Amino acid sequence: MEIVVREYTDTDLQEMLKIWNEVVEEGIAFPQEEILNEETGKDFFASQTYCGVAADNETNRVYGLYILHPNNIGRCGHICNSSFAVSSDSRGLHIGEKLVTDCLKQAKLHGFGVMQFNAVVATNIHARHLYERLGFKQLGTIPKGFRMKDGHFEDICPYYHEL
Repeated sequence: MEIVVREYTDTDLQEMLKIWNEVVEEGIAFPQEEILNEETGKDFFASQTYCGVAADNETNRVYGLYILHPNNIGRCGHICNSSFAVSSDSRGLHIGEKLVTDCLKQAKLHGFGVMQFNAVVATNIHARHLYERLGFKQLGTIPKGFRMKDGHFEDICPYYHEL
């Protein structure tokens, strides 16, 4: 198995939707609550500045994905944001690291100067360790900034990385 990160194509959409919706349904990482269907998903992914997928080079099976888009407009338009999703059956294979590394490169190629994550859930230790290992800096903590699926609140930790 050779995992490569590449730009998504329409043939990846079904697998992307499955992975994205799995993370949304888990309710412990993404702020989104709505499940994407084929139509809304196609529009959602097409509206991003860039979408990358981690796929097996031989089979084209998608193991994870990311979205990249501006975090703000105008004078803050040089700051981008992204989200990452890895299928639950392939976690631990360093797919996330491949996605984040590629995303940083694509962000710079698309003219962004800073990447900012607005709402990393404090209990998402694996993601936080990855981001810090790749040079992200934590900006602080927002107490009770994320409502978990079961209704309780967790702190969130904004992060940034200069590109």
